[in-house]
Amino acid sequence: MKTGSAFFIALRYLLGRAREGGRYLRGAATGIALSLVPVIVTLIVADGMIRGITDRYLELGTGHLQVYNYQNPESFPLDEILELDEVRGAWIERLGIGVVFGTGGSMGTTIRAIESDFWDDEGSRRFLNVISGEGKPGSDRELLLGEQLARSIGAEVGSSVRIMTFSLSDAGRPLPRVSSFTVGGIVSSGYRELDALWTIITLEAGRQALPHSSRAHLMLKIDDPYEGAGPFADFLSDFLGPGYGVHTWQTLQFHQYSSYQSTRQLLLFIMALIVLVAAVNVSSATTMLVIERQREIAILKTSGARPSFTSGIFIWGAFLTGLIGSVLGIAAGLAIGSSVNVLIRGLEAIFSFFTGLFNAGPVTILDAGFYLETIPILINWELVFYIGLYTILCSVLASWFPARRAGKMKPIDILRKY
Repeated sequence: MKTGSAFFIALRYLLGRAREGGRYLRGAATGIALSLVPVIVTLIVADGMIRGITDRYLELGTGHLQVYNYQNPESFPLDEILELDEVRGAWIERLGIGVVFGTGGSMGTTIRAIESDFWDDEGSRRFLNVISGEGKPGSDRELLLGEQLARSIGAEVGSSVRIMTFSLSDAGRPLPRVSSFTVGGIVSSGYRELDALWTIITLEAGRQALPHSSRAHLMLKIDDPYEGAGPFADFLSDFLGPGYGVHTWQTLQFHQYSSYQSTRQLLLFIMALIVLVAAVNVSSATTMLVIERQREIAILKTSGARPSFTSGIFIWGAFLTGLIGSVLGIAAGLAIGSSVNVLIRGLEAIFSFFTGLFNAGPVTILDAGFYLETIPILINWELVFYIGLYTILCSVLASWFPARRAGKMKPIDILRKY
């Protein structure tokens, strides 16, 4: 008998009436589909969160690459670098630390002194949320504060604040330096861990307020930071020659990005175990189907069917079960994952309605202070395909032993029972 016949017999078992054993395979397919839904949703949410956070660090924090001049910290061949095709923009930045004083208190701060046109860049404008005031310092005496920092020190737009930094005396001893500024704007990146301690001033103001307690670098943005940062860093190192150091965002954020990826992989591993358990149920379903179809097995064998043909029927049945379960589960997971922001807002509204009946506060599932305000929808189609392939493979392997037992059955032993 031909292999195609085994396929159509298996398809009839799967789609046939419940009393013919189809209920076992359909039940296993439903279990696989249900197990795949959280896997796909987790994948979409995890990838979206990682990409959303990383994009904010790239566009508002470290940039795509950073270049250091070890001999003259603020001297860079800007014109030559900007002429390179891959470069989207380049800005000199000084980073330092200090203490900022407001009417409501004081707090340690990360001082970012950067050229003002950095905030006019398309990527910067995309992710910088202006809570109040302006989106960049209007003069050397104005600064921007991160939303959390402004709230902590009681600062508002128009408030006067002081920044204390340290310089070195001729003898090499630290001396406090106090600079006064006016708050020109309060901003947020949409991710509190990034902007919680931001104090943003102009580069010229940074040269005065941070003469010795800062480091300078050239921040670059290129067309393709995810795929092109490494190759372009190698090219730029050769282009600039000795005395310069070029670092990609992957190097600058290595520990943080590795932590995100490890968490993602752990979640997917746990979900893969759930899928594995669901796929193993195919073994039970195949065993029950073999028991239900013993009479047909005996008839096929007395008609000349080989053991491999009989086993192939049930292996095909497991394959179709895994395939249908995978298609249904992945489709449902993609639908839910693509609508995750709408679903979260809807659940928050429903829960807030019920808590409001008891005079309780609104319910927030994702606190925008610690998570992204909106999760980007990012679908890794290659990984989705491999998840489906993994599920089908697990289903086929789980059915291997009961299918082999069906192939080894002797028709005389089966017919004696009937």
